[in-house]
Amino acid sequence: MTQKVILNDTIVFGGMEPFVLIAGPCVMEDEKLVMETAEHLKELTTKLNIPFIFKASYDKANRSSIHSFRGPGLEKGLEMLAKVKETFDVPVTSDIHERAQAIVAAEVLDVLQIPAFLCRQTDLLVAAAETGKIVNVKKGQFLAPWDMKNVVTKLRESGNEQILLTERGSTFGYNNLVVDMRSLITMQELGVPVVFDATHSVQIPGGNGTTTGGKREFVPYLSRAAAAVGISSIFMEVHPNPDEAMSDGPNMVKLAELEEVLKPIVEIDALVKNL
Repeated sequence: MTQKVILNDTIVFGGMEPFVLIAGPCVMEDEKLVMETAEHLKELTTKLNIPFIFKASYDKANRSSIHSFRGPGLEKGLEMLAKVKETFDVPVTSDIHERAQAIVAAEVLDVLQIPAFLCRQTDLLVAAAETGKIVNVKKGQFLAPWDMKNVVTKLRESGNEQILLTERGSTFGYNNLVVDMRSLITMQELGVPVVFDATHSVQIPGGNGTTTGGKREFVPYLSRAAAAVGISSIFMEVHPNPDEAMSDGPNMVKLAELEEVLKPIVEIDALVKNL
């Protein structure tokens, strides 16, 4: 039985609750992009009646190249997220990469996200758990879904039951990821709500040499499949012009096209959960 993870009166993960959309640009390129994207997402999710959490990274610490843009950093990034939170009355989330970031980020973030490459880092997991915030752990591309049981145990034994697990594809040969929809069910059987990361799942890691490639055209299909499984949340990175984005452009959804991507997901979610 999947336990519910409750953020507030309108955002509840798990059970037969409507899916929660976690969305925003991959990285905070500047405040203008962050605020305009957050405003668009707030308006759209209100229109479609979708519970919504805004996501953007203040630091992309795992870029392919040392020369790639990483973001504004912890302090400035949290300032931007706090502004989004206050201006649009939406919860916010971002990645933390080091133990010391947990308590600082928790002052602003409603959900602490653990990157896939760091999902087994015990000190980081414990620090995140001890904040008392919801902790969303992305399953490593290198792990089987049942291996996430140990991650869940680390968080629970650190005193935190507010746990989400995210599927973001599994390594399949060189520079390729595949999504095994069975993993969504397997992770749900660990008793925690499951998020499907629709955009990172279509990445081609390192596929462009010094940058990551991707095939955003598959995002709608995989998202619908995940909704049919009955997941608790969909994670999508979006951008007004992905082809000019400073990170993850090839797999991000164009903001102007997002409504048409989301509508079938809403319908499938309602059908599966008898909403």
